Amino acid sequence: MLEERSIGRRLFLAIWAIYFIGLLIMAFGIVLMIRADLGSAPWDVFHIGLFYQVGLTIGTWSIIVGFFILMISTMITKKLPPLGAFLNMLMVGIFIDLYMMIPQLHTPDLFVGKLIMLLLGVMVIGIGIGVYISSRCGAGPRDSLMIALTEVTGWKVQYIRLGMELVVLCLGWLLGGPVFIGTILFSLTIGSIVGLTLPACQKATDSLLDKIQHKKDKKVTFQI
Repeated sequence: MLEERSIGRRLFLAIWAIYFIGLLIMAFGIVLMIRADLGSAPWDVFHIGLFYQVGLTIGTWSIIVGFFILMISTMITKKLPPLGAFLNMLMVGIFIDLYMMIPQLHTPDLFVGKLIMLLLGVMVIGIGIGVYISSRCGAGPRDSLMIALTEVTGWKVQYIRLGMELVVLCLGWLLGGPVFIGTILFSLTIGSIVGLTLPACQKATDSLLDKIQHKKDKKVTFQI
């Protein structure tokens, strides 16, 4: 019994460690895109636009917007999102602000340097998404709203996602957010990148959790 409890604790800690590592990686990619100054992802264009017009910090706006998104999701589905969605909302914003404070992460002077930072940022975001989703601790606020709207309207996920991102992109652009080639590049490639990183991350996560349980060929599903 004590051994089973010990394995359970290790499993719990490993799952949440993977989740937070994924958020750390994803937030780092977001900041790389911001610092590249060649355009950000649609939601970040919105957050940066709010930062330009109102103040506070980009990470703070990520948290505030995420909170309202979760409230809307809750009203639509009539149930609270999983704990992971709330932690995603809070921690990504905090991590963004912490990374933005690193003096070495500044905008390169040359266009080539900016482009390299942009491409690296998109790749890092894709890896971070793959890592945190592989923990199965819950989707982030934006994905929670996407799922809720899909359930209510019956529309396909890709149409809901496209509509959401077009709306926030337009709002962010009107607020002065950075819309440029990076925005287009991210929108066109992130789905394919996650399509590659998620299976690889899921395989690695499942393998690690299997080792913790000392059981072979058994996939772990852990839902908070």
